[in-house]
Amino acid sequence: MTTARSDAPAQIGEMPFEKALEQLEEIVRRLERGDVPLDESVEIYERGEALKRHCEALLKKAEVRIQRITLTPDGRPDGTAPLDVE
Repeated sequence: MTTARSDAPAQIGEMPFEKALEQLEEIVRRLERGDVPLDESVEIYERGEALKRHCEALLKKAEVRIQRITLTPDGRPDGTAPLDVE
């Protein structure tokens, strides 16, 4: 995976979660192998940090949207309420 200058951090913000996570996992694999030159390691590490922040933000937004279904005493769906996130 070569980091292209045209795929700048500004474009990371437009990525869907799955694509950002896939790229982050690839960066981790490359860094763990240890066969990446130092300059490139620093560059892809920085990109990995940006991807991680983006994934965390997307997950946080998803948590806000999740709701739990409320039930009547006899077990029928009655509506929704915010999910208790601790």
